[in-house]
Amino acid sequence: MTTATKTTETKRAVPFKWVAVGIAVVALLLAGVVSYYASANPDGLEYVAHKTGFLDSAAEHGAADGPLADYSAKGVDDARLSGGLAGVIGTVVVLVIAGGLALVVRRRPNGTSDEA
Repeated sequence: MTTATKTTETKRAVPFKWVAVGIAVVALLLAGVVSYYASANPDGLEYVAHKTGFLDSAAEHGAADGPLADYSAKGVDDARLSGGLAGVIGTVVVLVIAGGLALVVRRRPNGTSDEA
């Protein structure tokens, strides 16, 4: 009779910092690289508006002249580079806001409490 030996693997916890950095890197790569290959054709809403004839009746919104309006970075002449840059800037803004919210609402250790 043979005895099977079990190998015990110890799982190491990955620090949250590295998980957050990994998420940020993937998000920035997707925003910068994948958006470079995005279609220049109108999106579905614009297509339907054009087909039904009300595309020209749309009014400009308040942020139409903003620095990231129309999925592009203002002042960058290359359309693909401008779209990629807008994607990266937007991603950084979202990650900063999400990180800030995570810091605000995170759990505090049991030893510290604001209760009196």
